[in-house]
Amino acid sequence: MTHSILIIDDEDDIREVAALSLETIAGWEVFVANSGTQGLARAIEHQPDAILLDVMMPGMDGPTTFRELRKNPATARIPVLLLTAKVQSSDQRRFADLGVEAILLKPFDPLTLSNQIAAVLGWS
Repeated sequence: MTHSILIIDDEDDIREVAALSLETIAGWEVFVANSGTQGLARAIEHQPDAILLDVMMPGMDGPTTFRELRKNPATARIPVLLLTAKVQSSDQRRFADLGVEAILLKPFDPLTLSNQIAAVLGWS
């Protein structure tokens, strides 16, 4: 079964590397968005199996985007993994308290990103 994932990140390089990695290595269908607002619309439109969401974005940040996803019945059940460069334990606890599936750290290894996501979500 092919999985689909939505990458929401304001950094072009991160979106491109993650998308290429997940498409090439895992064979997943990948959708991308460059902002929280665009990500909400794409999540509703594409109904991905999971969302990889950047924490620090201008305008609507990752935690705010996550809360908006949870408010909408169309996106409330989509698993969300946060992607962040913030490694302090206080930040990690705050993000975990949101109720996300996992917190993945930047920089990530493109060769193992799909394995990390699959392990968290129980995808074989």
